[in-house]
Amino acid sequence: MLSRCSLGFSTLALGHLMGGDAMAVSETKGSLAEGGAIRRRNARVDSVIFCYMSGGFSHLDSFDPKPELAKRSGQPMPVPVQPTMFNNNGNIMPSPWSAKPYGQSGLVMTDLFPQIAECADDLTVIRSMTTKVNEHAQGNYMFHSGFPFMGHPSAGAWMSYGLGSGNRDLPSFVVLQSGEATVPHGGVGVFSSGYLPAQHQASILKVDGASPLAFIAPGQSDGRQRAGLGFVKALDEGFLREAPDAKVAAAIENYETAYRMQSSVPELCDIKGESEATKALYGLDSSNKYVAAYARQALVARRLVERGVRFVELSCLSVGLGAGGAANPWDQHGKLREGHGQMAQQVDQPVAGLIRDLKARGLFERTLIVFAGEFGRTPFSQGSDGRDHNPMGFSVMLAGGGLKRGVAYGATDELGYYAVDKVATVYDLWATVQDLLGLDHEKLTYRFGGRDFRLSDVHGQVIRDVLA
Repeated sequence: MLSRCSLGFSTLALGHLMGGDAMAVSETKGSLAEGGAIRRRNARVDSVIFCYMSGGFSHLDSFDPKPELAKRSGQPMPVPVQPTMFNNNGNIMPSPWSAKPYGQSGLVMTDLFPQIAECADDLTVIRSMTTKVNEHAQGNYMFHSGFPFMGHPSAGAWMSYGLGSGNRDLPSFVVLQSGEATVPHGGVGVFSSGYLPAQHQASILKVDGASPLAFIAPGQSDGRQRAGLGFVKALDEGFLREAPDAKVAAAIENYETAYRMQSSVPELCDIKGESEATKALYGLDSSNKYVAAYARQALVARRLVERGVRFVELSCLSVGLGAGGAANPWDQHGKLREGHGQMAQQVDQPVAGLIRDLKARGLFERTLIVFAGEFGRTPFSQGSDGRDHNPMGFSVMLAGGGLKRGVAYGATDELGYYAVDKVATVYDLWATVQDLLGLDHEKLTYRFGGRDFRLSDVHGQVIRDVLA
C-alpha cells in the first residue's frame, strides 16, 4: 500500500510540473514532491533570461560609479582592507570610464556599457548586493544555488520545478553557448538539478554549432526510434510499478523530451527567418566575432522565451585579456581597461538589442532579464591596473516586467567597498525573482536529507521596493 501511494504522489507532482498552471490546484505548504502543488499568484513574468557575467564584472566601472575614487586616486584606503583573493593590494584606483546620468530617469552609469546605458529608463539596478564567498567556483555555486558548493539545484532548475514547462517540445531550463564559451568555474554542476527530479537540470545548447544539442541527432528512422523508446519505456514503467523511483520517472520524461527536441531544437537555432534588421539590432552582423557570437545567444534566448521556456542562461566568451580565462572571462586582476573594455563590447549591443526586441514584440512585460556576476571588484588596485574580488558590495541589473524602472536600489559606501544601505543578498535576489514569477519562495521547497530546502534558504526576503 505504501509503495502504491508513494508512486501515486510522485505521479501527481509530475503531472503538475509537466502540465503547468492548469494543474496547480493545491495551496498546501511543503514539497512539490509530496504532492503540494503551488498555485501561481499575481505572476508578473513568465520567463527569466540570465545574462551571467562569469568572473565578476566591476560595479565601480559600470552601474555604481564613485566620484570619490578620482578625488582620492593613488591614496591608501581610509578603512582596513579585508583579505582579498591574492592580497596584492594597491591604492585607490579611479575608473577609466566616464559617468553621467542617462535617460529621463537620470540613472547614473558609466559608459562601459553605452548601449545598455541608453536603455536606462528600462533598468532596475540593485547597488547593495552581497555574497558570502570570494572565490570563483564557490561564487558561481553560491550565485546559482544559494550554496557555495555542488550538489544543490541551480536557480533555473528551481524555476523549472516550480513552474513546469511552457512547451512540451523543449526543456524548461536551457543554457546557451556559442563560439568558445564554456561553463563557469565549478563545472556543469553549476547548472545541476541537484536533488530535484533530473528532468529539471539544464540542457546546454550550442547555438552556432552543427549539432546544437549533444547526442540528439537521430541515427535511426522515426519508426525505429519510437519502437526503441517504447521498449525502454515499458521496461522502466514495469520497474516503477515494483519499486517507485523518481530518477526512473525522470529518465522516462527525459527520453520523450529528447525525442521531441530532435526537430524543435534545430528549428529554434535556425535564425534564417529573422529579418536583417533584427540581426543587426543584436549585433549579428558585427565584424567582432565575440559580439556576433554573444548576439546569437541573445537572439536565441528571445526565441526560447517566445516559445515558453522558463529559464535561459547566456554564457560569455573569453577575449583572452587580463587574468580572465575561458571559465571566468570578466576576471581582470590586471589590464582592467583592456579586459573589461572588450568584455563589455561583447555583451553591450546584444543585451541592449534583447531589451529593445522584447519591447518591440510585446514580450518585455512578461520576461525578466537578470544581468549579474558572482561578485564585484575592489576600489583599490591589484598590482598597477587591475581589481581584485569584492563580495561585500556590488551591483546586479534587472530589466523587465513587474519592476520599477530607471531606479537604483540600495547603496555602497563612498568608495564602493561595502554595501551600507538596504543591503541585499543572493537569497533576496532569487526570492524576488520567484515572486515576479508568481511563486511563493517560502513554499517552493524540496525535502532532502531530512530538511526542506529552498533556493532562498532561510534568509531570503522579497525586495519589495524594486517591484512596481
